[in-house]
Amino acid sequence: MAKVTLSLIKADVGSVAGHTAPHPKMIEATKSILREGVQKGIVEDFMIARCGDDISLIMTHDKGENNSQVHKLAWDAFMSAAEEAKKMHLYGAGQDLLAEAFSGNVRGLGPGAAEMTFEERKSEPVIALLADKTEPSAFNLPLARIFADPFTTTGLVIDTRMHNGFIFEIVNVKENKKLRISTPEGLHDLLAFIGDITKYAIKRIFSKDSSIGIAAVVSTEKLSFIAGKYVGKDDPVALIRAQSGLPAAGEILQPFAFPALVSGWMRGSHWGPFYPSSQDDSNPTFFDGPPRIVALGFQIRDGKIQGLETDPKPGEHIPVDYFKDSSWDAVRRQAMEVAIYIRRHGPFMPAILPPEELEYTTLPEIQKKFEDKWEEAD
Repeated sequence: MAKVTLSLIKADVGSVAGHTAPHPKMIEATKSILREGVQKGIVEDFMIARCGDDISLIMTHDKGENNSQVHKLAWDAFMSAAEEAKKMHLYGAGQDLLAEAFSGNVRGLGPGAAEMTFEERKSEPVIALLADKTEPSAFNLPLARIFADPFTTTGLVIDTRMHNGFIFEIVNVKENKKLRISTPEGLHDLLAFIGDITKYAIKRIFSKDSSIGIAAVVSTEKLSFIAGKYVGKDDPVALIRAQSGLPAAGEILQPFAFPALVSGWMRGSHWGPFYPSSQDDSNPTFFDGPPRIVALGFQIRDGKIQGLETDPKPGEHIPVDYFKDSSWDAVRRQAMEVAIYIRRHGPFMPAILPPEELEYTTLPEIQKKFEDKWEEAD
């Protein structure tokens, strides 16, 4: 069977009344551009999704990763949506588009990208994870539990194709370097790195079964590094292949039953609990949060997307919106208890990030203002 490339490219290009939700006209603008892409043969199929104020373009094609035509199509789609946002004077119109013109691919231009190329199995379930108000390292803990923790993923014990473990590719986001560590034998080494969420993020995970190949990929672009200043939180996305030699859908979702603290939230400068939500309920309304996570499931079938729709058409796919299920209500309640508790700290640690990690901050100016007023302590 021929290989297929699945590209998930996201950006925040405008929102109604703060950092909440893109306008429907913006979504339609992206659909219009991607439909043209299908007609021109640039992509085979596509689906539009969102988490909070971020728009995600999920596309299938046969052109491989970092393809200039596919990335240009995504860029044009976001530009079109940004134009709609500007017409309506929406907040943050075009904020993730950090260049005036496209140049090769979207990496380094603002949008985040998670792409994988694989040979379709007999059945190819995929779960897309979309996050808002946080950064790429927010996926470190759940991915470690999904692919390296047998207390989460029983398949690591009882599935012969998973028993030997997985290979993790981690990146040093500050120095743009990468490293691969094999688990389970290198588990403690892996944890020594990915527990530091200020510097390291999981980028890719590979099965040790050569017939499977890549298992997961995360967008690890850092907007502040690209722009040289804070222009918005990174809001990462991830793609995870599921079942048949890979973690089951339920094993992929289980780690999110723990509303772990992730960095981001208001002004990109606070700790907040990961709040699992449906697309419709992903508007961050409590202190610009809490940080949201949306999980969408679909199939890849002969290079195209198959969701819950009976007549699959590009751009009209209906994914399984996992966190819409009421069984996640208990997790949401716990997340809100954590959110309210930590917010009571106000501008004190541990509610806010350490000074070197603050995104919006006047601390350097304040420190300079008082630098000659310090005296020796008694």
